[in-house]
Amino acid sequence: MSETPRTTDVATSDADLLDQTAIAVRAAGSALRERFGEVVHYQSREELMRALAGNDETALDILRPRLTSLRPDAGWVEDELDGGALPPGEWWVVDPAEGNVNHLRALPEWAVTATLVRENQPVLTAVHLPLTGETYTALAGGGAHLDGRPLHVSPTADLGLSIVATSQARPDEDEKVVRRVGSSITAMLFDALVVRTAVPATLHLTNVAAGRIDAFWQFAGARADLLPGALLVTEAGGRVSDAQGRPWTPQSESFLAAAPGVHATAVATLSR
Repeated sequence: MSETPRTTDVATSDADLLDQTAIAVRAAGSALRERFGEVVHYQSREELMRALAGNDETALDILRPRLTSLRPDAGWVEDELDGGALPPGEWWVVDPAEGNVNHLRALPEWAVTATLVRENQPVLTAVHLPLTGETYTALAGGGAHLDGRPLHVSPTADLGLSIVATSQARPDEDEKVVRRVGSSITAMLFDALVVRTAVPATLHLTNVAAGRIDAFWQFAGARADLLPGALLVTEAGGRVSDAQGRPWTPQSESFLAAAPGVHATAVATLSR
């Protein structure tokens, strides 16, 4: 039986809305999986951007009507690379192909994400990994789950025994941010057990929520990169802040998500 969203004239609970959001991201993921597998090397930035846009449009053709039918009055964030605060009300923050460039190179690290933000707070999120079939979900106050199984962050309390991760700066990023990323990786190489660096951010954050890695940090970044993982990690019992340990918001210039036992040490390392 195909999965189709259901709509109703009465108010839908956030839990039911999350179920329908998960159905939508799985449907979009199936469409992207059909486009996956062949490695293509593009000869120009323009060719690459057209291919990236093609993947986005394929997923959005499914996501936009389904999510809009679930919350007709919610706004829609047009650009997944945008950052900063949103206007009041409800907004869908969607990354139709998180890790899009990996998809084009036939690398497995990519996903489809959809997050509902209410008054600038994420209230539910669904992250689907089409190649593994996994779907991560989180509901504010309702926990984080992987295919229905509860998620819990790592109990590790020693950064020296921790696997940590970061995402690189985006292409054309400000030089100051690029240098800050480099110095933070160097600091973590001294203090952590293993440092992983790759894109996309969301997949690192699913691993933090699942207790597979112990901390993730990033400088700058967009809402669609960080909101799904921030909710997943928080609901799995982790701590989310900026790199200085202050409360994180979409306007923050840095981001840190970690198991509680290593959060303070990670802040100290990143502040050096």
